[in-house]
Order: sequence, then C-alpha cells, then structure tokens
Amino acid sequence: MEATRTKTSTHGVCAVTGKSQPMSKLLVLRELRPNIAQLLRTSHPELTDESLLSAEAVNAARLEYVRDLLETQVGDLTRLDEEVLESLHKHEVLSERPLSETEEVQQLSFGQRLADKIAEFGGSWTFILSFCFFLVLWIAINIGLFLRQPFDPYPFILLNLMLSFLASLQAPVIMMSQNRQEARDRQHAEGDYKINLKAELEIRHLHEKVDYLLHHQATRLMEV
Repeated sequence: MEATRTKTSTHGVCAVTGKSQPMSKLLVLRELRPNIAQLLRTSHPELTDESLLSAEAVNAARLEYVRDLLETQVGDLTRLDEEVLESLHKHEVLSERPLSETEEVQQLSFGQRLADKIAEFGGSWTFILSFCFFLVLWIAINIGLFLRQPFDPYPFILLNLMLSFLASLQAPVIMMSQNRQEARDRQHAEGDYKINLKAELEIRHLHEKVDYLLHHQATRLMEV
C-alpha cells in the first residue's frame, strides 16, 4: 500500500497524451510560455492551468507554433523548411562533418574522377605550354623543316581535324565536371540555409523564453 502511494506521488499523467511519466519530466501548463500555452489551450480546451504535460506534447505544440510562425512570414514551407522543423522537434543536429578529400574521391564514379582530372589538366599551364609546343612541332615538321614529304602539308587539314575533335570532346567533359561542382555547391548552400534558419528560430525561441522569465520574475517581485 505504501509502495503504491509512493509511486503515485512520484508519477503523473500527461493531460494530452495520457501517458504516465515521472513528475520530474512533466511540466505545468501555467509555467509554459504564453504562446505555447495558448496553442495548447486552443487544441485541447479541457486543459487547466494546473494540467501536467509531457515533453512530447510540449515539443509538438512548439513545432506547430514555429510552423505557423514561418508560414505567416514566408508563406508555403519548402522541403528544407520542413527538414528544419523536423530537426527542431527531434532535437537533431543539422551540421555535418565535411568529407575529407580522400572520402570524397572514394564516393565518385570512374567517369566523374576522369572528368575532374581532364578538367584540372585542361585548365593548367602545363596543358597550355605542352599544347603550344605540340602545335609548333607539328607545323615545323609539316612545312618541310624535318621531312621532305610532310604528312600534313599546309593548310594542315589533319591538324584542324584533330583540334576540332579535341574541342568537341573537351567541352562536354569540362561541363560534366562543372555540373558536379555546381551540384555540390548547391548541397552546401542548402545545408547552410537549414543551419541558419534553425539558428534563427532557436535564438528567437530563447529571446521569447528570456522575456517571459524576466516578466515572470518581475511580477513575482512586485507581489513580494
């Protein structure tokens, strides 16, 4: 009998979910911020100032409050906004550890690695100087400086064909590398947006909580 009474005094029932939890994990409705408390009263009219609420119910109300706030300010929520709200509800960390160069290379396919290598080499001074040397050598050979019967005499039709073939292949390969870089930059930009939005919402939440605590303490002091 005594053990049952002790258990009852140390546990309470959430007025929203109906689940029994330790009193240390339950919150009283009147101790919540006015915005969250008003939202809970609107959703559950049977609640009173002394109603006990679990962290799950309070977090759900806070999520609904933040969603309404965002919809009021920015309109319809995007996929990124929903992910930020979900992380707020689950108390998850949005920031990810950046991949090292080795890990990033391991995730690329053979074609992507080849495109990066070709784009890197095609945009270097090594390629420019080597290609200039190749052109000068080709022209010198085919104007008769080294061979009496050049295989590609002026106007160097074979050389023009090779240059056209090189340009037609090099341009798509460089575009492939640039498209992958743009996709990676877009992913980083989305991550930065989600982190900034979550930080802004958390700071606003802290400001409201501090303002409420200051107002509550000032009221208590006036009563004393």
